[in-house]
Amino acid sequence: MSKIVVRQKKSLIGSSESLRKVVKALGLGKIGQERTHKDNNCTRGMVNKVRHLVEYELVSE
Repeated sequence: MSKIVVRQKKSLIGSSESLRKVVKALGLGKIGQERTHKDNNCTRGMVNKVRHLVEYELVSE
């Protein structure tokens, strides 16, 4: 199964509360932090919702 690495690239200042919750659910909180998640529909949906705040790359095992 492939994985997805998500890295926060922008600040959450001025973002809505729902976007802040999504970023926190991804395990991020500071610029430059990165987390590895399973590549599934749930994770992809969260990344798509905050795609202007994060960058991601696919990693195969």
